[in-house]
This record gives sequence, C-alpha cells and structure tokens, in this order.
Amino acid sequence: MRRLLTGLVVSLLLLLNTLVLIGPMLLIAVFKLVLPGQRVKDACSWAVMWIAETWAEIDKLIFASFTPTRWDIRGAAHLRRDTSYLIVSNHQSWVDIPALVQVFNRRAPFFKFFLKQELRWVPLLGLAWWALDYPFMKRYSKAYLAQHPEKKGQDLLITRQACAMFKRQPVTVVNYLEGTRCTPAKQAAQHSPYRYLLKPKAGGVAFVLAALGEQLDALLDVTVYYPGGRVPGFWDLASGQVARVVIDIQTRPLDPALWAGDYEDDALFRQSMQDWVSGLWTEKDARLAALRTEFGDA
Repeated sequence: MRRLLTGLVVSLLLLLNTLVLIGPMLLIAVFKLVLPGQRVKDACSWAVMWIAETWAEIDKLIFASFTPTRWDIRGAAHLRRDTSYLIVSNHQSWVDIPALVQVFNRRAPFFKFFLKQELRWVPLLGLAWWALDYPFMKRYSKAYLAQHPEKKGQDLLITRQACAMFKRQPVTVVNYLEGTRCTPAKQAAQHSPYRYLLKPKAGGVAFVLAALGEQLDALLDVTVYYPGGRVPGFWDLASGQVARVVIDIQTRPLDPALWAGDYEDDALFRQSMQDWVSGLWTEKDARLAALRTEFGDA
C-alpha cells in the first residue's frame, strides 16, 4: 500500500508539473514562430530552455522528496554549461531518461535528441520540440536515392541547416547507439557479442557527427547501471523501489577524423567509424562487468 501511494503521488506531481509548465512553453513557442528578428527568436529559445530546465529541476525535487533512490554519479565534476557535448549511452529502461536529467540538468546544456522530420507534426509536442530547438532530420533510403540521385546529400544539408542555431548556443546531443532498450531476448536475437549490451549502430552517430562535429567539444561516454541484478521500470522508480542508480561518465576528446568522411559511400571511412563505435562498446561492456563485480551482482 505504501508503494502504491508513493507511486500515485509521484506520478500525479510529475503530471501536474508538466501540465503547469507546458502552457508557458507553448505560448513562447508561438511567439518564436510569429515574431520577426533573430534576436527575438534567440530570446524565445532561451526562455523555453529555462522553462524546460525548471521543469526538470522540479522533477528532481519530486523524486528526492518522495523516493529513496540514491543517484550515484561518477565523473561529472568537470561538466560545463558553456561548451557542447555528444552523449552516447547504453539503454535499458525508461529510468535511463530521469538518470540523464539527474546528472546533466543545469550542469551541461539542456540535452537534445535528433528527431525524425515527421515528428514535427505531432500535436503540441511537435511545437514544444521545435521551440526547444530539437533538430528534425530527414533521411533518404538507399532505394529512394537510387531512384532520385539528385537528392543525394540533401538529408545531411537539411540537418545541418536545422542545427544552425547551435552556432549561437551550446548544446548537448544524446545518442543511444543500441537504438532500443537492451533485454536478454534482444541480445539473443541479434547474437550480440557483448555480455551486457546490444550491438551498437554506427550510422546514427556518424550522421550526428557529420552534421555537428565541428561544434562538439567532447564525447561523454555514459554508462547507466542498476545494482541488484534487476532493471527497474518507471513505476519502480516512482513507487520508491529503486535503491540506487549508478551513472558513470567518461569524458573523451572527439577526433576531427570522425566527421571527415562520407559514411554512406566511403567503405574505409564507414569501417573506421564502426571500429571506433565497437571499441567504445567493448570498453562499456567491461565497465558494466566491473560494476556488477563491485556490487556483488556478477
């Protein structure tokens, strides 16, 4: 009964926080859409970001007030808000998102995800994502490009144009290389060579680096681990059943060679990107093994 009550209270407060703050966010988004002048639009972007960060801070306060979860954050001491980052992380649960909020909100620029262009038209959320300067990307399939060769390179150009605002403000871009949440069933289905991870996909991060590489200052290699041998869901977190979450951050430099080639058409460059991503994942798998040993979960 106590867990049920805690979960209901936390969920209600999170919903209330969202409903209260999404109104001003959408109103400013409309102002950004209709008012002329780049300075005005930049000011609207800053205001929307402040609201989003305030929403995240209130969510953190709700969790801190009603749940016992300890956020074991490692490697965050040197984070800055005046620089741009690329985050790559393993992905196991919806709790991964609150974990990122706990670490990075108001320690680094508010994080953004690359979204499919079709999501721009989702009611309310599409406008909110646009106001938050989430980049909407357009990807053409190989089959489409074979029929329309004149479109080659247009997807990257559109994405670079969408990211133009990041030249005027720092940014943190998040990329889940596995593409989906890792489960034992999915590992078995794809014959993953890793003990605790799915196979990473290099194409998405190559696209991000091609669009934004020169504006990114460092790679934040994030490993999220849930001690106890069980991956929790969001209700587990909201109802106070998650004792500890480990968020380990390794800061790495980004080599300009990572965005100096054509991932689609240059086989050697594509192989070098895949090797780089595989190296990151091999090290992450070893870190997860070390964490399991540390907490007696091996």
